[in-house]
Amino acid sequence: MDVTEDRHELKPEVDLDDSQDTDQPAFEWMRTSNAAALRNRSNGAPDGAGASGADHDRTESSAEGEDTGRHGAEAEGEGSEHADLAEGAGAGTAYESRHSATTDLREPSPTSALQMRPPEDEVRRRTAQREAAAKAKPVAPRVLQVLMAIFMPFLLLIGAVRLVATPAFLWLEYFRPGFPGDGYGFSVDDRLTYGSYALDYLANFAGRRYLGDLQLPSGSPLFTDGEVSHMADVKLVFLLAYAAGAVLLAFFVIVYFVLRKRRGAFARGLFAGAIVTFVLVVALAVFAIMGWQTFFTDFHHLFFANGTWTFQLSDTLIRLFPSQFWMDSAIVIGVLVLVVSSLTIIFAWPTKKKSEAADAELARTRE
Repeated sequence: MDVTEDRHELKPEVDLDDSQDTDQPAFEWMRTSNAAALRNRSNGAPDGAGASGADHDRTESSAEGEDTGRHGAEAEGEGSEHADLAEGAGAGTAYESRHSATTDLREPSPTSALQMRPPEDEVRRRTAQREAAAKAKPVAPRVLQVLMAIFMPFLLLIGAVRLVATPAFLWLEYFRPGFPGDGYGFSVDDRLTYGSYALDYLANFAGRRYLGDLQLPSGSPLFTDGEVSHMADVKLVFLLAYAAGAVLLAFFVIVYFVLRKRRGAFARGLFAGAIVTFVLVVALAVFAIMGWQTFFTDFHHLFFANGTWTFQLSDTLIRLFPSQFWMDSAIVIGVLVLVVSSLTIIFAWPTKKKSEAADAELARTRE
């Protein structure tokens, strides 16, 4: 081989590391020794030849006939190759170590937080919240029970009034011993006939002519215009009361179907309503006993305008419905309401056995 041609084939080494960061393992292959070793491997020459290029050029003419020098060069090249491989392996190991250290600093996966137990205080707080939520009673049943307690007195009073405002009660009044007679000539039969017209008018949808066209045997009107006007006002109050009673009754029916799955809930609402009704009726009875005339006047002032409900003793309404009739009506209404509320209190009384059964039913429902 010509020495001149070999020198032309060996070009100067080019530094390809533009980043000036040759300490990083990623640029290890750009170093001169490694580049020469890689080039020699591609040409089939030993790595030692690239590593000692200068010595090889100086001894090329004498190395062709000297086997000892060639073997020494090959040995030196093999040593250089082992050194380069060791250096490259060390660099790769350092890079892998740094890469492993970086990988270890990664954030934990989101599911790893599920394996961490919170502090004991937090555990106790959450446990207390769960127990409180389990023991807490729903709000809706309590609201319905409060509404039952408020509406029940009105429902019972309206029902009792409807029972009293019937011809049957009128018959009992006129034929009971001690009821005052009419000093202007009405017989019991006359009273029962004319009084039944008045009570029927309160429950039907007829106009004023239902009473205004009635006449006495003498041909004179049975009721004056003032009496007919007052009865029309009374009828309006009665119809509104009956409509309110129907709405309240429907409300209690709906509440029953809502609360029937909660054992004892509807009964507790009835119990609370019965207590309120009992107390209210007793208070009204005391007020009426202390001054019946004041109680009667205040009651009419509540629903009717002044001057529209006062009449002469000779007027038909006073002859049919004297003051004793209203006193007896108030007593019967009060007794009916007290009896119903008392029975409700007795049968709906929240005993310990009922409470335990209700709690057990509630627990089974939540499970």
